[in-house]
Amino acid sequence: MDMDQLKRQAAARALEEVQDGMQLGLGTGSTAKHFVELLGERVRAGLKVIGVPTSEVTRADAERCGVPLTTLDEIDRLDLTVDGADEIDPALNLIKGGGGALLREKIVAAASDRMIVIADDTKWVATLGRFPLPVEVIPFGLGATRRAIEKAFASCGVSGQMAVRKAKDGHVFVTDGGHWIVDAQLGRIEDPARLAEALSAIPGVVEHGLFIGLVSSAVLAGGDGIRVVERRKPKGD
Repeated sequence: MDMDQLKRQAAARALEEVQDGMQLGLGTGSTAKHFVELLGERVRAGLKVIGVPTSEVTRADAERCGVPLTTLDEIDRLDLTVDGADEIDPALNLIKGGGGALLREKIVAAASDRMIVIADDTKWVATLGRFPLPVEVIPFGLGATRRAIEKAFASCGVSGQMAVRKAKDGHVFVTDGGHWIVDAQLGRIEDPARLAEALSAIPGVVEHGLFIGLVSSAVLAGGDGIRVVERRKPKGD
């Protein structure tokens, strides 16, 4: 079975969680695109939902598939967000942002009662960090911001090469929000929550690709079928 079929299987399993009348966050990326397409089929068959897209690409996909859309200015809460990930660890922390939509993805995830992450099982890792960590930054003062990021890395016991992301045409990649992305090759992130906090404290950092404590469950598709991993709640939660 090829990777695209696995992604579609994961998307189909997540679609089973969607109920009539739900307000949905619609993720970005190749796996999330499958979810939007399958959701569109259900909508054309009579399912009543409304979605908030996490990128202009997803907006276009949803409109093409006939999924009604709204914004977080029009509604105050989402029932469920379904999105992909670049890496998922056993605590269901994520690295996201390979497609450049991490800021909107995190805003939508944080506004949702639940988040399901869908992926093929190659995205499951013991420790985050093999995938380059995206850090969305303001172009102004980039040198100062990069030095602050390096200090944050050092304080959290990680280090690695950083590079401003380039688009396919060779120019600097610009996010939907007009920002740039610095990708950091860190290898292993032993304490992602600590690093997330350190990066969030830097004035020039708009957002980062560490998604901590946002995911309710992960749907992983592999050669042996579908595996669903639920986030373990802390005692007393």
